[in-house]
Parts: sequence; C-alpha cells; structure tokens
Amino acid sequence: MSRINQSILIIFLMSYSLLTFSQNKQLEEHRRKWDTPAWTDTIRNPYVNITAATDSGKILYGQICSVCHGMSGKGDGVAAAGLSVRPANHTSANVQLQTDGSLFHELSNGHAPMPAYKDALTPKQRWSLINYIRVLGKKNAPVKSSH
Repeated sequence: MSRINQSILIIFLMSYSLLTFSQNKQLEEHRRKWDTPAWTDTIRNPYVNITAATDSGKILYGQICSVCHGMSGKGDGVAAAGLSVRPANHTSANVQLQTDGSLFHELSNGHAPMPAYKDALTPKQRWSLINYIRVLGKKNAPVKSSH
C-alpha cells in the first residue's frame, strides 16, 4: 500500500472514529432527556421478540394507552386535547431511541399527567406494551429508497 493510500486510510479511520464518538454521545444525551436513571439502560426485556407478548401488548395498548396516545401511537388519542402536556408520540425518535429499560421505568413510574402502572400492570404486561411500542416505531419508520 502506498504512503498516500495509507494516509488516506488513516484520515478516514480517524474521521469515522470521531463521527461514531459524536453519534454515540448525541444518542446518550438524547436518551438522558427523559431523566431516567442511567441504570435503567441495563434492564433487559425478557419478552423481546416474543410474538405472543407483542400481540397481548397490542390489545392492552388499545385498551389503556390509545385513549391518550392514539391507536397509531402518535399522541393523538381522544383524551390528548384535554391534557396539559401532550402525550408522547410513540413513533418518534424521542421514544424509539430509548432503551427498553428506560421505557419500562417510565411506564412503571409514570410522570404527570401519565400515571404510574407498576401497581396496575404486571411486569409482563408492561414489557408486552414496550414490545408493541417498538412495532409502532417500525410501522412509522421512513421508507428507505432502493436507489
């Protein structure tokens, strides 16, 4: 490999490393916007990729969450207009970039006007809702061009 090619490769790798570091830092800052404790990022969803849990999450979402968040998860449910704080858009990057542990913490502990569900729903039900929130994010993801 010529010295010029080596130099170009080194510059590319350094630029890529800086870009990756910057993106990771932005992602971490974004996740912390919810003020969930950092330890929540270590909590793993024991029902991730389990279709039956996701299906029950969809049913539960329709019964409990859709009133405020809407069936499509965009924060436009029938009760949304009457709330002092607009419900979260579950399809947004703000929600989808959160870890499952962070979402579980928010769902369990709530924040006004959203109630805490740790006493109303079992952990499995809360994880099932998170599975379905992930589906909402995929349904509303931008379509990538094949060009």
